[in-house]
Amino acid sequence: MSYAIISLGGKQYRVREGERLLVDRLPTEEGKTFHPEVLMLGGDGTFELSPKSAQVTVKVIGSPLGEKIRIGKYRPKSGYRRHTGFRAKLSQIEIQSIGGTKHGSTAAPKQEKEKEKDKAPAEAAAPAKLPGGYADMTVKEIAEKAGNWSPEQVAAALEYEQAHAKRKGALAALESQEEK
Repeated sequence: MSYAIISLGGKQYRVREGERLLVDRLPTEEGKTFHPEVLMLGGDGTFELSPKSAQVTVKVIGSPLGEKIRIGKYRPKSGYRRHTGFRAKLSQIEIQSIGGTKHGSTAAPKQEKEKEKDKAPAEAAAPAKLPGGYADMTVKEIAEKAGNWSPEQVAAALEYEQAHAKRKGALAALESQEEK
């Protein structure tokens, strides 16, 4: 049994193929299909977080109103009573399919692989100068350990921070070490 976790209107739903749900009103018209953001695919004891090539196809069935919620205000000993109500605007959706690939994704992986090949030499050269495990270090760890690094490592770490993380505390610690 496969399932997916999708994001609709700022909420997350665990869905299966053929399932019908009531969700907050969607801008999609009745009878139309769309592809919400897929956060996770799972089933048969395995799962994949934020899959890039998979999609969930959803069809809007209708746009009903939710149950009426009665709201009452009351102040004792003064005879003050007010009643009002509220009915949420909802959309009924049906999950048509889970999995599959996105349309036009055949060219996208090739382009992504080419970009990764271009980045690979640049990234391979930088880690040789960077201290081991630098990307996972916190600002505090960087400030403490930067005193033991060679000037080449400090320069590489400063370059990395300016290009990627831009953490103010780490930049300040590395710049102070570079001045020494």
